[in-house]
Amino acid sequence: MNRSRSIIVALFLLVNSLACAQVDKIVIPAGTPEDQALNAINAEQDAQKKVSMYNDFIEKFASNSVAVAYGNWQLLQYYQSTGDMQKAVEYGDKAVAAAPHNLDILSSQVDVAQKLKDNARLFKYSLMGGEVYDSIAKQPKPAEVSDQEFASKVASDQADSKGAYDFFEDAAYMAIANETKASTRMDYIEKFTPTFPNSKVDDQVASYVMQSLYELKDTHRLITYAEKALAANPNNLPALLLLANAYLDSGEAGSSAKAVTYAQRAIVAAKAEDPAADRSRKVSAGAAHSVMGRVYAKQEKTAQSIPELKSAIALLKGQDEQQYAIAAYYLGWDYAKLGKLTEARAVLTELAATPSAVQQLAKDLLTKVNTARAAGK
Repeated sequence: MNRSRSIIVALFLLVNSLACAQVDKIVIPAGTPEDQALNAINAEQDAQKKVSMYNDFIEKFASNSVAVAYGNWQLLQYYQSTGDMQKAVEYGDKAVAAAPHNLDILSSQVDVAQKLKDNARLFKYSLMGGEVYDSIAKQPKPAEVSDQEFASKVASDQADSKGAYDFFEDAAYMAIANETKASTRMDYIEKFTPTFPNSKVDDQVASYVMQSLYELKDTHRLITYAEKALAANPNNLPALLLLANAYLDSGEAGSSAKAVTYAQRAIVAAKAEDPAADRSRKVSAGAAHSVMGRVYAKQEKTAQSIPELKSAIALLKGQDEQQYAIAAYYLGWDYAKLGKLTEARAVLTELAATPSAVQQLAKDLLTKVNTARAAGK
């Protein structure tokens, strides 16, 4: 709220004859009633009085979208500085409504949404920022401007706005990564891709696409997308693992063999035995071994299943406890199937005491194992 008049002038809506106002700039002509009112506000030293004056300014010049945008933006920044993010974001909504193509206002609103952990607003305004940047190259050329002048102006505007574009791209990706609902995540991704083409996070976004489709149980779309990803990169670990899991859960003929094939490819691609292998590669290899072990367990090929599950457990324990629990449960199942009740009990006792997706299954199987042991005695 203490910005100088020169900054204020630099930031208000001005229709530039070369840029056709694809990106809002801001100007309040000197000497106008709006300009005089802002001078009075800037002269006021009391912060609370300035807040009241800005609200009066917005009300008085309600028919001037420039004034409305600026007044609300200043109040956004004031409440952000005091830590009242809820009020800040509410004023930000009004500022954006009045000037939806202003990158500075959109940047402020994205920042507030991020601090509020408001994922919906974070994505909405990040996307709007990306779309504003994209509009620079799509604007029509004014008849009175030469091709060379127009191309130069567009390139200049893009260069000036590139930092903001990168900020919006990062924030939009953060919203995708933070989103827990698969259907909403897919909706975000489908809007992100055309707005931020050739993104530096394309590989990560592809992983979220496949994860979302897997959670949505949209097997057909998942397989189609993952196979396209593998065509571009045969060692794409997320694609390999999601296909392995998709075929593991499929009841179609030949799906088990496909699950094993993709799991084997994931193990080779992960190179978990490499001393330089990071946690992600080890977890990927562990998950692949788990898929193979579960396939063999379902096929009652217990002798093949146990070594795979042991490999999975060795890689997953302490790295990914949920996937570790699944692999350990199937190992307990295999031991019980072979009548190795002591070994089964040792594995299942730990799982039954630990929260996981298979905790109740482990408790139920442990009860059966204990009953069988008692009967054997």
